[in-house]
Amino acid sequence: MIEARLVKLAMVGSLALFALVVTYDNLVDYGSNYAFVQHVLSMDTTFPGNALMGRRITSPAVWSVAYAGIILAEGLTGLAFGFGAIAMARQFRADAVQFRRAKRFVYLGAGLGFLVWFFGFMVVAGEWFAMWQSTAWNGQEAASRFTMTIVAVLIFVNQRDD
Repeated sequence: MIEARLVKLAMVGSLALFALVVTYDNLVDYGSNYAFVQHVLSMDTTFPGNALMGRRITSPAVWSVAYAGIILAEGLTGLAFGFGAIAMARQFRADAVQFRRAKRFVYLGAGLGFLVWFFGFMVVAGEWFAMWQSTAWNGQEAASRFTMTIVAVLIFVNQRDD
């Protein structure tokens, strides 16, 4: 059904644009988002005296490397989704086998996005660095929305195209 392919293409293109805008924003507004990484890793806004403080990282060099890794992963996510959207557009009217092959970059984008926003923000930042304890520097809600959107699009895109 051509309408389903059109919606799949629009969704993947939207995810590409989202991840690339996030990457751009992190580069342009570097200081604001660097502060986020700094506060989360240093755990300076978590509950006073919590037993997890031994995990904190107070090195500006490590904060910078971590932030660079986040930006890189977000950019790669956007590029993978972008390549996926282009590949799907090129095979838009092709048979089901060719259109399914065109989705390979979508899977890579979804995997990278899942690693960034679920593993990075929910597991590492949220749990390991106790970001959930911070009222000022807690990105779990946003990361959860991003993760669920990526997973929902992946499930839809993975549906058969007869």
